Amino acid sequence: METTEIGTYAMVALTVGLIIYIWQMRQSNIENSQDEPVIAGQDELAGAAKNPEQFDDPDDDALDEMQDLLEKAAESQGITYEE
Repeated sequence: METTEIGTYAMVALTVGLIIYIWQMRQSNIENSQDEPVIAGQDELAGAAKNPEQFDDPDDDALDEMQDLLEKAAESQGITYEE
């Protein structure tokens, strides 16, 4: 047996070993990821608002808050907000 043959067999054995190790790590990660909490945006939420009609006619407090938000957003962009 020559040195190159021994090297070739060693590299093939190392490659097979690494493939098996990576496959086992992958399987372990798949099993662990099923137990982790869902990241925001990846979960699917079903249903709708319990009372969607409550948003049809906003009250004065909601309108005032929206006006404040619009004024702050305009100010942060260098725009003068006028009613």
